[in-house]
This record gives sequence, C-alpha cells and structure tokens, in this order.
Amino acid sequence: MIGIMSTPMRSDEHWATYNSRQAARPIRDLCRRVIAIAGPAAGRVAVDLGCGAGRETREFLEAGWRVLAVDGEPGTEARLLRTIGGRHRALTIKITKFHNLYDLPGTDLVFAGYSLPFQPRDSFDRLWTLIRRSLHPGGRIAVDLFGDHDSWAGQPDMTFFSEPEVRALFDGLEIEYWAVEDAPGQAFSGPKHWHVFHVVARSA
Repeated sequence: MIGIMSTPMRSDEHWATYNSRQAARPIRDLCRRVIAIAGPAAGRVAVDLGCGAGRETREFLEAGWRVLAVDGEPGTEARLLRTIGGRHRALTIKITKFHNLYDLPGTDLVFAGYSLPFQPRDSFDRLWTLIRRSLHPGGRIAVDLFGDHDSWAGQPDMTFFSEPEVRALFDGLEIEYWAVEDAPGQAFSGPKHWHVFHVVARSA
C-alpha cells in the first residue's frame, strides 16, 4: 500500500479509493523475488500483511501457497475475492488494523509490501516481534520499509528507519535480498522522494 496523496492519508475512505485502482497493476517485484527464492510452495503458509486489492495474494495462491490475507480496510474481502476470481480453499481473510493484530499462525513466509510503515513505531515494534515469532524454521520475511530520507519522514503515525536500524531488525536472520531505493519517483498522486529498503530474510 502506498499513500494515495502527496502526504499520506490513512482513512478507510482513502484506502478504499487507492485499493479500488490497484487490481490491474503489476505484481510487486519483491513478491516475485521471494516466491522465486522460497522455491516450490507445496502447500506452505504465507501471510500477506496489508493485502489491499489482493494482487500479491493471488500470486501466492497461484504459486501453490496457502495464504492468510490481512488488511484493515472494511471493503477488503469483496475486493480481494474479485481480484482472485471468487472463493479459494487455500485462502483465509482477516480484516483488522495492524494495531489490533495480536496473533499470527505459524508461517513459512510473511510478505508486507509497502504496508508496515503505515503505523506508529510502538505498533510496528509489537507487530515485528509477532512476525518474527510466527516464522517456522527456514521461514522468510519479505518487506518494504521506509527510510529516513523519504519525503514522508517525520509523520508521527508512520515508521521510518536509518539503514543501521533496518539491519538491526534482521539480527539473527540471513538476508537473502537487499536493495535500497533513494531517489525521486511517483506516488499515487504525484511526485515524491522515495527512500525504501526492500528486504528478504530467512530464519535459521
């Protein structure tokens, strides 16, 4: 999920507008990368945190994963089912805001595409601990995290990191993919400066 205005807006109405226009966009590169890195799904469990319109959820399902799709926007279930073409026996949908998410199943992959930064730091820290505890041995985390050069940095209800802080989040994990975007670009509504850490990491 990327903010739908030049500065972030996080009301349900704004997220609904953003998500309604995302069903046809390309799959995020980080999603394709982690699916390739993880190898055959064989019915393993993936969690899509901030699933939005469900583009990546569908990609995981088509790759053979069982998926828990999580999002706080009230219209998520109907939008997600439209994206994937109806009910799917390997899909579970959970509608909840991140600050109300207190449990995750044991999982082999947690994907959070441009979603985790849209919460305050205390909420992020609690959820990050939950994510790490949920990973099975050999499980992976694939996340996009915002850096402190981002033009939205300083928003009090978001979370931003320096590079050393990001690396510290993955202490004890094997980093399998690391890329940094630190350049002008486009948000949904127009130009901004992106500072994003794209990371895939594996538990022991």
